[in-house]
Amino acid sequence: MDKKNLVITIERQYGSGGRIVGQRLSQRLGIPYYDDEILSMTAEKSAVGEQYFRLADERAGNNLLRRIVGGMRDSLAGRPKIEGDVTSPDNLFKFQSEVIRELADSESCIIIGRCADHILETAGKKDLIKVFVYADTATLIRRTMEVDGILDTKEALNKLTRITRQRREYHKYFTGKEWEDVGNYDLPINASRLEFDQIVELIITYIRMVGYDV
Repeated sequence: MDKKNLVITIERQYGSGGRIVGQRLSQRLGIPYYDDEILSMTAEKSAVGEQYFRLADERAGNNLLRRIVGGMRDSLAGRPKIEGDVTSPDNLFKFQSEVIRELADSESCIIIGRCADHILETAGKKDLIKVFVYADTATLIRRTMEVDGILDTKEALNKLTRITRQRREYHKYFTGKEWEDVGNYDLPINASRLEFDQIVELIITYIRMVGYDV
């Protein structure tokens, strides 16, 4: 890896394997991988209980419709509050955004979800590659059943549908963008016909093609 603090963000449909891809890519490139770790790091930095961040993790705030209709960005600008309603979804997002920006400034790394692509792009991060991993419904159901140990197809589909809705609303709430719009990403990958290691190779090939020495 070159010395530029290259950050790879991975947004992923539930069941697509994006998290596993991120872990394997981290091993291949020899750079840190951040997923749930961001929650504990943010809790430590903010002195707010980690359970609040876990409850709000990749879920939209309480005023989703108002955000979608208008006024989306104004209340999320600036630093988080350290007194008063510090556990509001908006304020927790601000705390988390600070941690994500600090990680990106300090080292090359891989960050999973949590609108990291938008947070870093709007912060002016130059060495940033935004990946979106998705798959067809049959693949998402199959992998959800395999990874989560679910035996019933309907149960897997219900879980998949619920988490997909949460992530879609979360991304819309905090970025104003459509989460599944592949135009928001540098490298959208259809994982339906690919194994995880093949997806890793695809990402590495892309990174090299755009000029990074990995």
